[in-house]
Amino acid sequence: MRLSVILKLSIIGLLVSLISGCGGSSDTPPLGTVSGVVTLDEKPLANAQVTFQPAGGRASVGETDSEGKYTLSYTGAAAGALIGPHQVVIISAVEAFSDESGEGKDRAARPEILPAKYNSKTTLKAEVKAGSNTIDFPLTSK
Repeated sequence: MRLSVILKLSIIGLLVSLISGCGGSSDTPPLGTVSGVVTLDEKPLANAQVTFQPAGGRASVGETDSEGKYTLSYTGAAAGALIGPHQVVIISAVEAFSDESGEGKDRAARPEILPAKYNSKTTLKAEVKAGSNTIDFPLTSK
C-alpha cells in the first residue's frame, strides 16, 4: 500500500510539472521590445512599414500611426525583436485600400517618398538590447 501511495504522488507530480510546462515554455528566442517615432523632415511619417532584420533569424515589423509611432512585432503573439544588431528598412509606399463596408476606412495609394538609403539601399542600423528599447528615426527627404 505504501508503494501505491508513492507511485500515485509521483504520477501527480509528473502531471503537474507537464501541465505547468505547457503554458510557460516557448520556442520564442529572447527579445527586446522596440518602439519609437519615424519622422520625415521633422514631421511624423504615417503608414510607413518599419522592418528590423537581424543577420540571422526572423525579421520584426511594425507600422507607423498618424503620429509616426511604431511598435515592432516578432510574431503575431510576440512583441519585439531579436537581441543584437539589425539592418533597418523603412518603406513609405502604400497600396490603395478600399473598405467596401462603408465605414470610411479607405486609404489612397502613395508612391515611395523616401530616399533609397532608407529602404532598397538602406544604411539604417539599430542595436536591440534586452528589455525596452526606444529607437527613433529622424529621416530627411534629401
